[in-house]
Amino acid sequence: MDRIDTMLEEFFAPEAPPRLSARLLGALRTKRAVLDALAEKFRIEATERGVFRLQLGRGSHGASARARAHAERAREELREYFAGRRTFFTVAVDLAGVAEFQARVLAEARRIPFGAVDSYAALARRVGHPRAARAVGNALGANPVPVIVPCHRIIRGDGTWGHYAFGGAMKTQLLQLERTTPVLTGCTSTRIVCRRGCVHEQRVAEANRIVFASVRDAESVGYRPCRVCRPPRAA
Repeated sequence: MDRIDTMLEEFFAPEAPPRLSARLLGALRTKRAVLDALAEKFRIEATERGVFRLQLGRGSHGASARARAHAERAREELREYFAGRRTFFTVAVDLAGVAEFQARVLAEARRIPFGAVDSYAALARRVGHPRAARAVGNALGANPVPVIVPCHRIIRGDGTWGHYAFGGAMKTQLLQLERTTPVLTGCTSTRIVCRRGCVHEQRVAEANRIVFASVRDAESVGYRPCRVCRPPRAA
């Protein structure tokens, strides 16, 4: 449990300590500022097919205008993700250089919903190698495009984080971000529900926004799923 979790428990206790709300809001703002700055701390490289490498560093790189456009698109989506305005990535990813087993592992990792986690063992079963949890961990550890391909959503069976390319602290930050970011936003005027980050969701006026826990909840009160971002019914 981190400092914010402890403060939240204190806040909702029968008698909260004085000035706890101010301390809690200050800590949340500090954490958000740290996250907002993360998008500028990555070196993003792309081919004409999509982003093929994301690592700590600086700059967006590509050998052609189309490749550079992919890199810049990735940067913008990362900014939105870290700011809590995006729950999915649309930028193209080029995984042509990875081995077949790793490609299957990364494809399964991309299917894990925003805000959810799964285990290395479960992922190993889904790629058809139930005894290869360690190999799955190695494949995720060599993920060339972390965050965009969300290997941070894979944890050990005992609930501990396991290895992460950018360190345990960042893995914690990413999972906490996803835990506190609404996944689905509805528009009260159009009666459409979108994934956060959809081009239509971004145009919704603040006064018309409503948050839903699932597509089924939205449908139960007369909303329909967006035909552009196609929110999954499990979300």
